[in-house]
Amino acid sequence: MSNTPEELTNHSYDGIQEYDNPLPGWWVWLFVGSIAFCPFYWAYFHAGIPGRSIHDQYNDAVAQNLRQQFAELGELQPDRATLLKYLDDKRWLAVGESVFKTNCVSCHGPSAEGKVGPNLCDDSWKNVKTIEDVAKVIAQGAGGRAMPAWGQRLHPNELVLVACYVASLRGSNPPNAKAPEPEAKVIPPWRG
Repeated sequence: MSNTPEELTNHSYDGIQEYDNPLPGWWVWLFVGSIAFCPFYWAYFHAGIPGRSIHDQYNDAVAQNLRQQFAELGELQPDRATLLKYLDDKRWLAVGESVFKTNCVSCHGPSAEGKVGPNLCDDSWKNVKTIEDVAKVIAQGAGGRAMPAWGQRLHPNELVLVACYVASLRGSNPPNAKAPEPEAKVIPPWRG
């Protein structure tokens, strides 16, 4: 092929001329198609309709998984026998730990060492005398709403399992643990 003026662009940069090579047709139509598809994609996933965002889909999948796990347990009751039964069950304590890390870390710290809320790892407790009281405080709150009530926010099984997790932390002595509250009393061991 010869270099005729029709094949070159009408401009030059620093004495360099360019060939006039158009984009391939398939590329142009792919680009046009993606622009045409864009408003429909945005309307479906980003228009604020509940249940369509990736976050909603993830939360639905997690909830479905939790429902399947809880189906094998049935509905747990926050009584002494149930709490002691799951106190040493690593599999279900992991669910309780997940609930704790999601909801309780901001006040009690990542190791339950106490921040705004009290240290949950020592033997001195303010609103608790027995293991059942742990679940009761979580469900109903304490301290004039300083500790919020989680009974309406958590599934009953989550409430029992997070109570088991909190009870299992007793005696773990994390670093930088907060000193016991002044009105806290040393309570007897959970078993005994």
